[in-house]
Amino acid sequence: MGKMIEMTAGDGHKLAAYRAEPKGKPRGALIVVQEIFGVNSHIKSVADGYAADGYLAIAPAFFDRVERGLDIGYAQADVERGRTFIPKMQWDKVIQDAGAAKDNVKTAGKVGIVGYCWGGTVSWMSASRLAGLAAAVTYYGGGITSNSGEEPKCPVMSHWGETDHAIPIDGVRKFLGEHKEVTSFIYPAGHGFNCDQRGSYHAESAKLARSRSLEFLKKHLG
Repeated sequence: MGKMIEMTAGDGHKLAAYRAEPKGKPRGALIVVQEIFGVNSHIKSVADGYAADGYLAIAPAFFDRVERGLDIGYAQADVERGRTFIPKMQWDKVIQDAGAAKDNVKTAGKVGIVGYCWGGTVSWMSASRLAGLAAAVTYYGGGITSNSGEEPKCPVMSHWGETDHAIPIDGVRKFLGEHKEVTSFIYPAGHGFNCDQRGSYHAESAKLARSRSLEFLKKHLG
C-alpha cells in the first residue's frame, strides 16, 4: 500500500500524489496518470500493482489545479462531472505537474509514464514535451488522435479498444498510420477496458495489455 504525499511543481503549485514503493531496490520508476475520476481507489490499485512489479510508482493529482482531492467513482453522474475538468486543464501546467512527479521518483532510476483515459493523452503529450522520460504507455487516450502532430522523444506503446464509443476506431487507425514508431495494439473491448470497476471492463484484454506493458517497461526501464 502506498501513501499520499505533497509535491511542488515548477510554478510553485502544490499538488497531492499517491506514492507506492516496491519491496527492495526499484527496477525503475513509473508515473501513473489518472482517468477523469481523480486519484481514486482504482488508480491507487494500479499504482500498487506496478509497485508489486518492482517499480516506484507515483500517481499525481493533476486535477488539484481545479479541485483538490477529487476522488469519484464510475456512475454516469461521475462521468459527467469528470468531463468538466478536461477543458479547464492547460497542457503547460499538466506537463509541469508530471515533471514534479518525475523529479520525486527519479532516484529510482529510469522513469516511465503510463496513463488511462484522459491520462492516456497525458502520457502521449508527456512523451513529446517532458524531457527525461524513458518510455510511455497509453491506454485509450481520447485526445491522442487530435494531437497526432506531437513527436514523442521516447518509445511509446498504445492500447486501444476496437468498440470504444468515445474514440472512433477509424481515427485510431489513422493515428497509427501516422506514427508507425508507436507499438500499438487494438483489443476486442470498449473504453475503460482496463478498469475492473467499470461495466466496460474486459478481463482478457486487460490482462494481455498489462503483460505487454510490463514487457515494454522492463525493456526500457529495467
